[in-house]
Amino acid sequence: MTRLWQRLSKREKALVGAALFIFLIVVGRILVVSPLLERRDWIRSQLEMQPQLLEKNLRYVGQKDEIAGALTKSREALKLREPLLLVGNTDSVRASELQQAVQALAARESTQVITTRVLNPESMGPFTKIAIQMEVSGQIDQVTNLIRGIDAADKLLVVDELNIRSLISPVAGPRPPNIPQPSIQSLRASVTISGFARTDSSARNGAAQPKDKAAPGGVPSKTQRSGKP
Repeated sequence: MTRLWQRLSKREKALVGAALFIFLIVVGRILVVSPLLERRDWIRSQLEMQPQLLEKNLRYVGQKDEIAGALTKSREALKLREPLLLVGNTDSVRASELQQAVQALAARESTQVITTRVLNPESMGPFTKIAIQMEVSGQIDQVTNLIRGIDAADKLLVVDELNIRSLISPVAGPRPPNIPQPSIQSLRASVTISGFARTDSSARNGAAQPKDKAAPGGVPSKTQRSGKP
């Protein structure tokens, strides 16, 4: 290496020295200067943000009473909704309460309940959504009144899904000759009905086993409905 350097002319040595100097400058900028500049810019941005954050926090402190009042109102509203929720120690007990409530409504409207199936419960934060799927049969006004009764029930019930088929059956009994036999139009409806209960981690063991799930919902509300008769 020494011999190679000695063989170089003064001009070549100057070029090598200049190239080495430029290389050191580039490396120094990458390893030292750029990190320092980035650190300086980050500190400057943090200093600019601090007054804004302080002002924002001061606004929150000034709204302390208003926020506390809104929280109190929310808790009171939740207490008023407590009687609308399903009760029971397990999800299966809550589902049984939901079935009994809907079957009572169906009996009141003289609607025939053909099948009932309990769907898997669905967690919604502080609430658990309990759903059942029922197949009912009846005349148009009977099925319509059943859906209205579910919406106006004492418990917070929601019709998540409603599928309806129209059935036409002839009227039994004698009829005069040459007169068409009258028929009665009835409906067969598949209804998915949901109720809500407080979430209880110890109430998971009693959940029903079918894999079907009701359509997911948001905040419990009687206005959620995906189908109309």
